[in-house]
Amino acid sequence: MAKKPRSRAADYATYLAVRVAVAVIQMLTARVAYRCADAFAWLLYTLIPARRRVALENVRAAFPELDPDRADRIVRAMFRHFTRALVELAMMPRKLRPHTWRKYFVANETGMTQVYANRPAILVGGHFGNWEMAGFVMGLLGLRTHAIARPLDNPYLERFALWFRQGTGQTIIAKNDDFDRLTALMGAGGRVGILADQDAGPRGPFVAFFGRPASTHKAIALLAIQYDAVIVVGGVPRVRRADYPQRPDFDPARDMAPMFYALKVADVIDPRDFAADPNAVVAITQRFTTGLEQLIRAHPEQYFWVHKRWKHQPKAKSDKRAA
Repeated sequence: MAKKPRSRAADYATYLAVRVAVAVIQMLTARVAYRCADAFAWLLYTLIPARRRVALENVRAAFPELDPDRADRIVRAMFRHFTRALVELAMMPRKLRPHTWRKYFVANETGMTQVYANRPAILVGGHFGNWEMAGFVMGLLGLRTHAIARPLDNPYLERFALWFRQGTGQTIIAKNDDFDRLTALMGAGGRVGILADQDAGPRGPFVAFFGRPASTHKAIALLAIQYDAVIVVGGVPRVRRADYPQRPDFDPARDMAPMFYALKVADVIDPRDFAADPNAVVAITQRFTTGLEQLIRAHPEQYFWVHKRWKHQPKAKSDKRAA
């Protein structure tokens, strides 16, 4: 069935509403902006019961040892984390500069050096922490990366998102539409960021994710093998300032103190290590999925549990034996 034509007026009105919201957030003090984010999180938790139920079901399935109250607290904290992250995205272009980013971000230098090797690199992450900040800060560090993203249906919002995402040097490759561009980039030794935690449908390879079979895209493993690319599995979770060295000129009591993230590298995977494995694609897919799981286990309230990650399950093998 043909898709219903989009209304340009509605799209433009939505775009204007988003731009006004961003402008308002940028005018507010950080303390007030965070309070607004927390209020919005409460509204989302309260007024969207379907998403709340999906998130709660996923948390309880991933952590069966948790009592219902603890699982519910994780879901509430998830909504609060991501509404705060949205507020921080609006603040980011004004707060994060080449001379200020260290106030808000800790780079794992050991992990960062992996993507500077003389080989292509695939930076694998998930809908965890603040993945948009990762690309933003990498641009500030002078690391030119590409990221695969699904274009927004609203063309006005898509142009605005591209302006933000590519503002510090990151380049966006349209998901499913720029395969030739992607392969050319990998062949030239480029670095590509991919979010690899969404259901891949009934035909994707199933690997264990929190002890349950999860359909996972195999393109990452195939690209790594074909182009001899190193896979760096990482994320950017919100962390406590007290746990990390920080610039002495930044007071942890300031209103912007909650915007403090760290680049964490869970694993570095070399496809050469799987050269003799006939099931290399599945083995590599399992390994980067396990790396993402390790990050999420450390910060479960910062994972986007509203995704139906286990939507598809392996089909039961039919009993073909004669009755």
